Amino acid sequence: MVLLGDSSEGDCASSARIQRSLGRSMRTLQELAVGPPRSSDAKSAAASAVSAAELLELSRDFSDCSSVNSDISGELERLASVPRTVAPTSPAAAGPDDLEALGLGFGSSEIVERTSVESVEPAVRACMEGLGSSSPEKKRAAAAGIRLLAKHRSEVRALIGASGAIPALVPLLKSTDPAAQENAVTALLNLSLEEANKGPIMAAGAIKPLVYALRTGTAVAKQNAACALLSLSMVEENRSTIGACGAIPPLVALLVGGTSRGKKDALTTLYKLCSARRNKERAVSAGAVPPLVELVAERGGGTAEKALVVLGSLAAVPEGRDAVVDAGGIPVLVDAVEAGPARGREFAVHALLQLCTDSERNRGLLVGEGVIPPLVALSLTGSSRAKHKAETLLRFLREQRQDDDDDDDGNAGHRKQSPCTTP
Repeated sequence: MVLLGDSSEGDCASSARIQRSLGRSMRTLQELAVGPPRSSDAKSAAASAVSAAELLELSRDFSDCSSVNSDISGELERLASVPRTVAPTSPAAAGPDDLEALGLGFGSSEIVERTSVESVEPAVRACMEGLGSSSPEKKRAAAAGIRLLAKHRSEVRALIGASGAIPALVPLLKSTDPAAQENAVTALLNLSLEEANKGPIMAAGAIKPLVYALRTGTAVAKQNAACALLSLSMVEENRSTIGACGAIPPLVALLVGGTSRGKKDALTTLYKLCSARRNKERAVSAGAVPPLVELVAERGGGTAEKALVVLGSLAAVPEGRDAVVDAGGIPVLVDAVEAGPARGREFAVHALLQLCTDSERNRGLLVGEGVIPPLVALSLTGSSRAKHKAETLLRFLREQRQDDDDDDDGNAGHRKQSPCTTP
């Protein structure tokens, strides 16, 4: 455990300055400064209903088109394998001048990134005192301070987690002040990037309040709440808990009504959560399939391929297969195989394979939609994985046709051997 060290005389002066600043009237916050661009090659893995090896590859491809927002560090970007993007301005943000007003003794997040952990300790103590204050302004400023401090560095996140800040932030997730709520959501998101903090966040009962923020917050708060749930869902046993706490319906709502980035965040989080079978069923019940089919049909905004992967995940359960068919998903998926981008074709074939599992009816519907010619073309020209999936689906469909032909021959023979009933 990381312990807060004893403060020196200089630290006490810094802490007093911080406390004075925390008591000031807070200006309307603007977005906390976004750090310098960082690239990352790390890929996220995921579970699958077909085979662990194949879906590991699917997960990597899926992550290539992920998007994670806000002023978070490069660690969650590595988790989702995305380039850093500048977050949209929000009513609950702070410009560079306001970082000084927070009284943390740092002019920007980059200075926090460069300074020693010992130099950050007084600021952490002051933020903790602010969170314990009865003043809403001090609480909001303290949450903004932790949001800033936890932005980049693992050791600082560990320090903040050991300070007891996590349970103090959780009540602010239900704050009626949009600025306080957004700062608390983003602070917990940043803290969750430290593996040791995931357990305390779960133990503090943060999931239901995060779901509340996902339903009620600003656009940035909703997106960051989705990302916080994604970060926590990296621990497999958390996925069922997150689903049971009601996260799936607001994620589907974000998928339907969110910004472009909000849709991508919702898709990424749904994908990870839906590795648990019960969450697949929850997503289908929450109405996730029709908007996913629409996103696949639109083929735009960087969401179609991600929607294909989530759709394939939901098609692994009987309720999901029925919902895809009812939403008109088969012709959309066949069209994606025929005319979509290369990676999208592979994802579409994977979804169609799931639809054909234990369903002769769906195999017949695929044949009726004219899927065989584009499958043959993909089996000849696609990537090795795409070829394998296309060949597997073609084999299923040929077996189906052979069974149908055998049935027809048997019926014809039966009719031929029937006794004549004419007088």
